[in-house]
Amino acid sequence: MSTFLSRREFLKHSAMTAAGFWIGAGTARAARKLSATEKINNAGGGGGPRGGANRGGVEDENIVALCDVDDKLLAAAAQKHPSAKTFNDFRRMLDMKGIDAVVVSTADHTHAVAAVAALRSGRHVYCEKPLTRTVSECRIVRETARKTRLATQLGTQIHAGANYRRVVELVKGGAIGGAGEVHVWCAATYGGKDAPTDTPPVPPELHYDLWLGPVPPRPYHPDYLPGRWRNWWAFGQGALGDFGCHYMDLPHWALDLRHVLAVEAEGPPVHPESTPPWAIVRYDYPARGAQRPVKLTWYHGGKKPELLASLLAEQEPPAQPQGKQGKKSRPAWNSGVLFVGEKGYLLADYGNHVLLPEKKFADFVRPAPTIPDSVGHHQEWINACKAGGTTTCNFDYSGALAETVLLGNVAYRVGERLTWDSKRLRAVNCPKADRFVQHQYRKGWKL
Repeated sequence: MSTFLSRREFLKHSAMTAAGFWIGAGTARAARKLSATEKINNAGGGGGPRGGANRGGVEDENIVALCDVDDKLLAAAAQKHPSAKTFNDFRRMLDMKGIDAVVVSTADHTHAVAAVAALRSGRHVYCEKPLTRTVSECRIVRETARKTRLATQLGTQIHAGANYRRVVELVKGGAIGGAGEVHVWCAATYGGKDAPTDTPPVPPELHYDLWLGPVPPRPYHPDYLPGRWRNWWAFGQGALGDFGCHYMDLPHWALDLRHVLAVEAEGPPVHPESTPPWAIVRYDYPARGAQRPVKLTWYHGGKKPELLASLLAEQEPPAQPQGKQGKKSRPAWNSGVLFVGEKGYLLADYGNHVLLPEKKFADFVRPAPTIPDSVGHHQEWINACKAGGTTTCNFDYSGALAETVLLGNVAYRVGERLTWDSKRLRAVNCPKADRFVQHQYRKGWKL
């Protein structure tokens, strides 16, 4: 029952999915037909902070089932939703009748098994980013969603904000001309740790073996959970995995980016267990129709593009608000996205953006908004569950984004520039990258 796929097996499955025949083990069930006035019966996996936030996003619907491996977290969630049935094992939860949709808010290493099982059982799926822990899992989730045609949404909530829409309109409208270079940075840092050597007892409320899920067994340690699992390759993908889908979403959307041609990375010496506290990743994207090729550079752990400091130094001092003391503050830009265009620059973060140099764009007339406001990131998904159609961060769009994000860590771990074949899901010049591209599950777990 181990699901480490050889390259031959994976390519066979990929070819079949492309032809529309294979979605993995088992046959997908049909989803229940819903009217616009019916409430969706939601089930939630993951009872921590993200689970609570996601339940809040769907609380106007019915929450009929809750699942968590921590009995204390599960009990706290059940107090807020007393009519919901409770489970420790998501597989048992999916056996429950009457569930229409599933929200996956678990740690990254169990995203794929939960999302695929839910889709095959005929349930719509909302999943936290970065969708999966490995590139091969991501492709299987994408293809399963494509085959089942169920409503999907990745938890890149900032995509629904007005600021990202205005940035996309400016880029697509040619405000800075063609953009062939993008810099994306994030202040977050994880990892740089040695694996613990002591073996404290498992807390009585924790079903640790279920938390491990498909990951090979290892002794429990509080350095892994709760909330610390992003430090470790076994469970997460560090700062790039945590924030890459949020910040790289903006250039992917604005420039119609999908798969890369090549990727390379630098950082501290690779640790076999722990993710890098800092890294710089360089992605090369091909031309897309009339749009030029793009070089995108990612930075985290305090690293930033050298160009940023000089651009900010050229900004005019902030104006003093009329009738008030002190100066108007500017964004700190500790994390952000910088588009480099033929006519200028566009700098953005979650809630702010500015065209640079400011003097050059002083008389610039902004285009009228063309991208409608979102009804809400969770509401988009709920509407699609009921009425069909799609969402803005469905698993096709966001799956390609997540694959690209995860590939940056593959390049970092092998220490080579990878020439990437996105159709065959392999680095054509570096066979040793396969071990980081493909997933390997312990006995009893599969996709």
